[in-house]
Amino acid sequence: MRKGIGVSPGIVVGVAHRVESVFGSLEEQTLASPSEIPAEIERFDRAVAESALEIDSFVQKVSRELGPAEAEIFRSHAQIVSDPTLISRVHALIEEQQLTALSALQMVMHGFAAQFARIQQDFFRERMTDIRDVILRIESHLTRRTSEPIGHGGEAHNGSESVILVAHEILPSQAMSLGDLPIAGIVTELGGSTSHAAILARSRGIPAVSGLEGIMAEVESGDMMIVDGRDGMVLVRPDQEATSAYRKVQREFFNLKDRLVANRDLPARSADGAQVELLANINNIADAQAAQKVGAAGVGLFRTEYLFLTHHDVPDEEEQYEYYRQVLQSSPNESITIRTLDLGGDKTVPYLGRRGEPNPFMGWRSTRIFFENPKLFVTQLRAILRAGRHGKISILFPMITTLEELRFVNNLVKETKSDLRREGVPYGEHVKTGVMVEVPAAAVCIDAILRETDFISIGSNDLIQYLVAADRDNPKVAQLCEPLNPAIFRLLRTVFEACQRTGTPVTLCGEMAGQPRPFLVLFGLGLRKFSMSPAFIPTIKALLASVTTAQAERFAHHVLQLTTSEEIRSYLTARLHEVSATLEIFDTP
Repeated sequence: MRKGIGVSPGIVVGVAHRVESVFGSLEEQTLASPSEIPAEIERFDRAVAESALEIDSFVQKVSRELGPAEAEIFRSHAQIVSDPTLISRVHALIEEQQLTALSALQMVMHGFAAQFARIQQDFFRERMTDIRDVILRIESHLTRRTSEPIGHGGEAHNGSESVILVAHEILPSQAMSLGDLPIAGIVTELGGSTSHAAILARSRGIPAVSGLEGIMAEVESGDMMIVDGRDGMVLVRPDQEATSAYRKVQREFFNLKDRLVANRDLPARSADGAQVELLANINNIADAQAAQKVGAAGVGLFRTEYLFLTHHDVPDEEEQYEYYRQVLQSSPNESITIRTLDLGGDKTVPYLGRRGEPNPFMGWRSTRIFFENPKLFVTQLRAILRAGRHGKISILFPMITTLEELRFVNNLVKETKSDLRREGVPYGEHVKTGVMVEVPAAAVCIDAILRETDFISIGSNDLIQYLVAADRDNPKVAQLCEPLNPAIFRLLRTVFEACQRTGTPVTLCGEMAGQPRPFLVLFGLGLRKFSMSPAFIPTIKALLASVTTAQAERFAHHVLQLTTSEEIRSYLTARLHEVSATLEIFDTP
């Protein structure tokens, strides 16, 4: 039994599926006979040629969309894909060891990685990233899949058993490839309650535990596992008694979830009739459809960067317009708030280049990128505004820190509208613009921000991270990124009160919106718009129906008098039990 950080509630019994790296397992696969060698070499060479053609087209497209400097990264990829050393090493492994092209390519990849690991200079580390990108591209052509960066090393599960994904970490660019895998649980070595693995798990309503350092060394694919995402417990190769006991709890958990979904057509109201909007956070069309199924009132946060992360090159205006239109028309009430690109940090794309920043989460990311790449921003704005005539769309600017930044993006929106008008291109005339408050500086200066924006959306994940100066993906300090921290509630009260004074709509779209204990306080502080993973909407709707406004206000008032996270956790645990003991299983400790 191992204890980690419970990041997505629920219990699952299943078998492990290890994710060795972005290229899957190092297990060697050999050809059936030497007679297959010539055909296998030909298959590899064809994949290389297809990759080279693809890269050439990317050079042209990125140069056209963003400029020649941004296309330079793909020019270096064109050199790597035709590198004689890479090709000859793969040929040699196929000929001499009778490896499949895929296994030979993976072996060469890990050989390069070992070589570059001994070199400290940033230049060579970045070069290794380029090599990895190119090899992944060749691999995708070999396997005739557009992209499968993780989990393709063969089926790890037996029969109908649930799959539990075990990984060192899950990056945002990898997360999007998990949609078609039958994953019922996630266990990672890195990350905390607001890591990308955690957000992915909660968005799909599956139990998950993070921060289990060393778990990859203890688990083999096919091992039976139990994951308790509420208490953060993981059992590896449990005995029959434990397996039977947890299977019973698992059935009870999923039966309760099924019963809660039945409230999809009921209004989101408190026990005394206070109306609340429960909105959904989504990444793609499938998430929008999931939001429909659970009865969300609309989409409060559409993260557009995942469209870019799943493209090898920059999506052009027509691609983006069509995609945003489809998401809009798949969303509840055809109402969505679209967040502009939030790239940077651990969400990177090759066509924006790579920078060896010592602290990328506080560096060149999100809206800050647009100061150097206004063309990228304008292309996205044009696509969003055009899609705005098909329904209700709002634009949300992330990572706004200063009033100067807000004025810059607001002016770009005005100029883009003028350009569309002059060109005779139809667009949504009534698209509103808002600020995502996730930098403490914006929260402190909220009064100035409110004078120049239509609405506010609070990104509590980053706001907490920056407020407590702790990396939410680092298990050694992730415990500091605590949504029950007294500082976050006091700061949120300041923002809520400012919005109430000016009549500015405010939504909270961070992960704490969908957690029962923080929800009680947020509702008591006067918040009436919440955006969360679709899987949590039925739970929060049921909790809302169990509490009165007066109760929640009393809870919030008491919490604001407390001085430690532990005091707040203890108090709200008791209040949640008092209001609805049944729903305690859906909150993490």
